[in-house]
Amino acid sequence: MSELSDLYQEVILDHNRRPHNFRVIDPASAKQEGYNPLCGDRLTLYLTVQDGVIADVAFQGSGCAISKASASLMTDAVKGKTVDQVRVLFDRFHQMITSEPGSPLPDLGKLAVLAGVREFPTRVKCAGLAWHTLKAAVSEHPAGPVSTE
Repeated sequence: MSELSDLYQEVILDHNRRPHNFRVIDPASAKQEGYNPLCGDRLTLYLTVQDGVIADVAFQGSGCAISKASASLMTDAVKGKTVDQVRVLFDRFHQMITSEPGSPLPDLGKLAVLAGVREFPTRVKCAGLAWHTLKAAVSEHPAGPVSTE
């Protein structure tokens, strides 16, 4: 395994062991549930949106290391961004994890540690769960719980 690969793996394990923003926001402007029936990952995402800006974001739930690390990294990445910026970030992140291995990656800073999941199609849904839940939470017409299926 390369040194860079080792570093990425360590970042994911660290966010799994000590996830950032792992708490409940009460009251929250938006609350959205997400579920991956394939592996059982579940999370609830909480947002405080003020004047179109994500002022605070948190999550609770259980799941695999990739799912939890993705949610942790996502909360760090979206805090302070506008809802429109979050929608663009979702698209760029989704492109990164679903593109063909070896294809160029968008510059997503720390989120790039999750690019490796594109080599494991079953893990793409783990990395994407929090992001699809976020997309639903900031949509103008949120629906029921988000499912990766």
